[in-house]
Amino acid sequence: MQAPKKNRYYLPFILITSLFFLWGFAHNLNPILIPHLKKACQLSDVQSAFIDSAFFIAYFVMALPAGYFMKRFGYKSGIILGLVLFAIGAFLFYPAAELRMFGFFLGALFVIASGLTFLETAANPYVTVLGDPDTATQRLNFSQSFNGLAATIAPLLGGIFILSGTSYTEAELAAMPAAEATAYLDMEASSVQVPYLLIGLVVLVVALLLWRVPLPEIAEEEGVAASADDGESIIKRRNLMLGVVAQFFYVGAQVCIASFFIRFSGSAAGVDEKTAAMLLAVALFGFMIGRFVGTFLMRFIPPARLLAIYAVLCFLLTVAAVAASGYVSIYALIGVEFFMSIMFPTIFSLSIQGLGAKTKQGSSLLIMSIVGGAVLPVVMGGVSDSYNIRVAYLVPAACFLVVLYFAYRNITVKQREVVLAH
Repeated sequence: MQAPKKNRYYLPFILITSLFFLWGFAHNLNPILIPHLKKACQLSDVQSAFIDSAFFIAYFVMALPAGYFMKRFGYKSGIILGLVLFAIGAFLFYPAAELRMFGFFLGALFVIASGLTFLETAANPYVTVLGDPDTATQRLNFSQSFNGLAATIAPLLGGIFILSGTSYTEAELAAMPAAEATAYLDMEASSVQVPYLLIGLVVLVVALLLWRVPLPEIAEEEGVAASADDGESIIKRRNLMLGVVAQFFYVGAQVCIASFFIRFSGSAAGVDEKTAAMLLAVALFGFMIGRFVGTFLMRFIPPARLLAIYAVLCFLLTVAAVAASGYVSIYALIGVEFFMSIMFPTIFSLSIQGLGAKTKQGSSLLIMSIVGGAVLPVVMGGVSDSYNIRVAYLVPAACFLVVLYFAYRNITVKQREVVLAH
């Protein structure tokens, strides 16, 4: 006798949810790598910023190939390939550190992010179809909560095992004997080798486990006859296209809020970098808690409506951070992290609803929109250079208005559907 559909999805759901933690861990080591490689490779601030760019550009470049690959070979194959690429990129950190070549590090990061693109393109829609369609957004937010858990853990472990706590100014390095300075820089670079080797090995173990464990290949058209591929271009799906735009601005806002948090804290409240870093850890912990709270609230509040409420709160809190001063500004940004938490998975889930056979293509476009994280921080940096870092936070504030419009449109569409049903 075949197991009930609900029960047979438990193990696949657990395994797929583990992927959310893995890519969240990789992403949130970047704030550690930025200051670390800046020191080890003797970089300028602009050069060190390419660490984030390598990630987000990879998402843009690889999203469509990932979608086409999975359209032909299925979700499971895409996940396995993504994990293999992830592991290869992690292993490349070893020779990159041996050579102390920043370009090599960027290449390794690009390979890691390429693997993550496959994982996110597959795992996000996979979770939405592993169970009752009515609770798809709730499931996706639950899985994304483990991404938030990784966001809290990764910087803490990275700080312990990668950062040495020792740094010298350019003048101090120049005053050292050449051999001593080189030895110091080589030692700094080598500290990433063991952590990334371990990451690569863990990822390979997960890939082997997923390869050996049967995973259902979900037929996206199942139970949604009206969503069959009718030959219409994917770009004519208006809600999907609005979702792509909303995701672009949301991801840009998320990266802006976190990337400039430490500098903002120093400007607004005069706190030192170590204190600001701890406050950022608190903010990221709030982000994780926000995912669980949001998942719970969706049992009572429709996802689109909750998204709209959170978008309004994020806008108001970001403006408050700009207008206020001292720790009030910092607490406002910590609040923004909490209310941002549900945005990515909720926008994603609402955008792919009803796509049927076009779900994989739609997922690819949504993953491509992550490139907003490479574009909008540059805009914010330009505003900061022209005015100041506090005024620059109006950039992510404006992004939340785009998210609000997307949420509002989904609310009105749902209301029309209810009226027509009656």
